[in-house]
Amino acid sequence: MDLTTFLIQLLNALQYGLLLFLVASGLTLIFGIMGIINLAHGSFYMMGAYMAFALTSATGNLFVAILLGIALSALIGFLLEWGLFSRLYKRDHLDQVLLTYGLILMFEEIRSMIVGDDVHGVRIPEMLSASVQLSETLSYPVYRLFMSAVCIVLAVLMYWLIRHTRLGMMIRAGSSNREMVQSLGINIDLIYRLVFALGVTLAAFAGMLAAPVSSVYPGMGNQVLIICFVVVVIGGVGSVWGALVAALLIGLADTFGKVIIPDYAGLTVYLLMAAVLLWRPEGIFRRI
Repeated sequence: MDLTTFLIQLLNALQYGLLLFLVASGLTLIFGIMGIINLAHGSFYMMGAYMAFALTSATGNLFVAILLGIALSALIGFLLEWGLFSRLYKRDHLDQVLLTYGLILMFEEIRSMIVGDDVHGVRIPEMLSASVQLSETLSYPVYRLFMSAVCIVLAVLMYWLIRHTRLGMMIRAGSSNREMVQSLGINIDLIYRLVFALGVTLAAFAGMLAAPVSSVYPGMGNQVLIICFVVVVIGGVGSVWGALVAALLIGLADTFGKVIIPDYAGLTVYLLMAAVLLWRPEGIFRRI
């Protein structure tokens, strides 16, 4: 592997890891802070990708489609928490699993009725369709660099929100002791609703970003869901910083595994998880 090829694979690994963080951070918030085992999280990623396809087809502009999709995703998340998930906080985890599995089936049926079962694509915006020349024969797409930059900005904003704002303080307090926060006069139900809406929006936004570089197809959220739970386990349940580190490690392991040991590439992520859990059973980082 020469230096240019290594650089391209490194960029691919970072881009994949950062996108994975964007999806997994939403799951970390919902699972780690609210205690909800949300098996439907991958469906929100799929929902975002299909929103990008449908809204871009309707408006002719991916950026307008993303703005509309963000608003719709936040509204859907808010309504789902209000109508369904708010009833589950004191229920057994089995009830959460059954509800979220039912949501997976429901989202798949809604998708099939609205856009069908065909594979679709989303066109990359003209202003981001160029490539950066790395050598005489190799180049790297500008859109992938744009995706990575957006994910980094969102990671910084999320850290700032959770660590340096009043809302973040209430989120951290609510994850530790919901009843105490409520007794202090804080509307913890609204806080949880906002956290869930944020988690759904992050997953959907990741799907919108990924749509132009991957096909939009039925069931695309299933594999993402599995990897997201691996990210949460490696990083530490409830740790957004841990989710970032874990997602980057998985991106590196998966990308270079496919290059170095292609026959066993599917095992690299799970071997990484096993190694981390043997070292630190609670994950790399503690809760936020």
